[in-house]
Amino acid sequence: MTLNPSFSHLPLQDLIFGASVYFPPVFKVVLLGFLFWLIAHRLLREWIYAGDIWHPILLDLSLFVIALSFALGLLIVW
Repeated sequence: MTLNPSFSHLPLQDLIFGASVYFPPVFKVVLLGFLFWLIAHRLLREWIYAGDIWHPILLDLSLFVIALSFALGLLIVW
């Protein structure tokens, strides 16, 4: 039995190729953004939960979106 590395006989070869190309960059951004969010959340936890400026959940969510944007920008520049 010989193994052919080509996926030309599979009906969904474009999905296999698409998953290998497009999923890893998004996964890297989410993991790096989550790491940045963990650091920022630890540093700003007292200020976030004081509730002086905004609702804590909204501030936490916006901080996560900023961390994702920063991670995406960092990966684009790198």
